[in-house]
Amino acid sequence: MDKSIEEIFEELDQIMEKMEAADTSLEDSFTFYEAGMKLVRACGEKIDKVEKKIMVLQGGQEIDGDV
Repeated sequence: MDKSIEEIFEELDQIMEKMEAADTSLEDSFTFYEAGMKLVRACGEKIDKVEKKIMVLQGGQEIDGDV
């Protein structure tokens, strides 16, 4: 199943909470970090796709402003 951007953010929040827990081992933190980075990359890809769709809808004009 393809996760939405909102679902990815929610999962990232959960991972951050686990990493911040006092009883999280260094090994577990690394595992959580790895999982989080995969989610960040997936989210970035989704955002890139949305930006490209917006550009197509705008007739190829550049998007103004920071995203």
